[in-house]
Amino acid sequence: MDRAVRPKDRERSEPPRRWTPEDADRRLADLAELLPRLKGWVVRLGEVHQELKRLQRFWGSDVDSADHVDHLLKQRLDAEWKNLTRRLEEVVTALRNEGIEIKDLENGLVDFYGEVEGEVVFLCWQRGEARVGFYHPISGSSRDRRPIPASARAYPPARPGGLA
Repeated sequence: MDRAVRPKDRERSEPPRRWTPEDADRRLADLAELLPRLKGWVVRLGEVHQELKRLQRFWGSDVDSADHVDHLLKQRLDAEWKNLTRRLEEVVTALRNEGIEIKDLENGLVDFYGEVEGEVVFLCWQRGEARVGFYHPISGSSRDRRPIPASARAYPPARPGGLA
């Protein structure tokens, strides 16, 4: 994911939620709508960044003077940068707090914390797929995707003593 989208890293001993494939499937429509919006924000951040760099190269620090001809443009671009960055961080942080990780905006790759055969894994979905049908180890990547076994589609698994 683009560096500008990545929220501040936080250590987490346990994922906030372990998703079942079925619960993750129910979230896909929202994510399919959200991902293009996030990608648009990242694209716009790139454009704003390029324009700010252009102003800085052309005018140097003079552009920060209140009476400079491009001062208002720079202020507007700075404000837009801050606003887009804040919005991206809020959305990505909210998703992370739910146990959802956006791995690749370009390809629409999203991971949900889940469990397969007693192991905490990422349930993996990519834009265009009808449902969450793959998983990979937490330490792996989408290249390590494997089909979710039918036994893992029912969650939570039975615990000893009949507790779920």
